[in-house]
Amino acid sequence: MADTPSPLQPLDEDWQRALCIVAHPDDMEFGAAAAVARWTGQGKTVVYCMVTSGEAGIDGLSPDECRSVREAEQVASAQVVGVDVVEFLGLPDGVLEYGVPLRRELAGVVRRHRPEIVVTGNFRDTWGGRNLNQADHIAVGRAVVDAVRDAGNRWVFNEQLVDGLEPWGGVREVWAFGSPDSTHAVDTTATFDAGVESLKAHAAYIDGLGWENWDPREFLEGMARGTGTRLGVAFAAPFEVFPMGWGD
Repeated sequence: MADTPSPLQPLDEDWQRALCIVAHPDDMEFGAAAAVARWTGQGKTVVYCMVTSGEAGIDGLSPDECRSVREAEQVASAQVVGVDVVEFLGLPDGVLEYGVPLRRELAGVVRRHRPEIVVTGNFRDTWGGRNLNQADHIAVGRAVVDAVRDAGNRWVFNEQLVDGLEPWGGVREVWAFGSPDSTHAVDTTATFDAGVESLKAHAAYIDGLGWENWDPREFLEGMARGTGTRLGVAFAAPFEVFPMGWGD
């Protein structure tokens, strides 16, 4: 008999500013856009940062063509869930590497936006079972956790501290959505439809995948219903929580 999945705990939503850092346009929409819609609906400020522009994501478009299409789709998608600021770092899609250069770039983003919560995507090796994760997701997620720590240390990447930019050690937690090791979740029942519409905004990308008869709503329901059962609601989004305080 299969083990019954353990219950999930509600996320702490006592905060006002979040920064979402992911590898590609569409990453948020495949796992956390409905949660973002909930938070912006509560009056919270959420900013998106795309490490790449997803320019290697559509086989039928050259990277230069694809970049502008995917950036435009991401901006429109973010607006659906109440996000007005979308930053593109322009790093190369498909070949991101974990290391000091990526940490430096992301520490600068954290210092500029000064969030209380940082959201990223699953950076475990798999999505659970045999479904392997993608290299860019793993590199970015690992770098996010380290960059959040770096951002609070005056003596790490201190060349950034000019023109009034200061260290920022105010990030309380990093949340990785879609992780197979998730222990927490957020109720997205009321904002699930917004999450679906946000994913649909990536029409060119979805069409380029060539998935026959693929339905965004059906796909998102698959995860949201199972997670919701573990939280005791209809729909929910799962997160692995990484406390950033000393000793946590």
